[in-house]
Amino acid sequence: MESIAVRLKGVRERILLAESRFGRPAGSVELLAVSKTRSAAEVAEAFEAGQRLFGESYLQEALEKRRTLESLAIEWHFIGRIQSNKTRPIAENFDWVHSVDSGKQLQRLNDQRPPALPPLSVCLQIKIDDEESKGGADLAAARSLLEGAASLPRVNVRGLMTLPAPSASFELQRLPFRRLREMRDRLATRERPLETLSMGMSDDLEAAIAEGATVVRVGTAIFGPRRPLGG
Repeated sequence: MESIAVRLKGVRERILLAESRFGRPAGSVELLAVSKTRSAAEVAEAFEAGQRLFGESYLQEALEKRRTLESLAIEWHFIGRIQSNKTRPIAENFDWVHSVDSGKQLQRLNDQRPPALPPLSVCLQIKIDDEESKGGADLAAARSLLEGAASLPRVNVRGLMTLPAPSASFELQRLPFRRLREMRDRLATRERPLETLSMGMSDDLEAAIAEGATVVRVGTAIFGPRRPLGG
């Protein structure tokens, strides 16, 4: 079985190749290692191999890992569904949140972000397709969220995120990512450029990079097949 370091190297090479293939500057795409359901030891192994950004979806599991690994200079990203009663620990313990889709969430994260910390970086989750199981805002809702965020000093909306349904072909994979980029272009302003596009995973990161991704969220290709929570 390949080590995490070897798989991580392979993912980085895929990103570099995609940047070159689609005319993106080298280093313009960041790799977010999706470490949900993975152990603290696996995260530490990836960190030793040079990875610094890690994404978590399950709050309690993430907080335990954060405590275990507090000596490591990890940038923690929350990428899961946000429950209203969990916003305080998210605001207190994460550097980024990729899954905000309501004004209530933005307000609570703002109010609960400790003043000693920099403003919380946020991506608005956008629902590109009609999958009922996926959260996310549409264009009108996103515009309203951005207007509301202008008066919230403890959150900084940095861009958009989407989690589209899987597609069989490369060209079909590109379509939802293109729609997200086009939506960003309509919503961006000089004051809030929305420079971050969080999109693309293990199976479709090349398509996402082709359409302008600045962050790809990769788990399986780094850590191997996903294990069930608690497994």
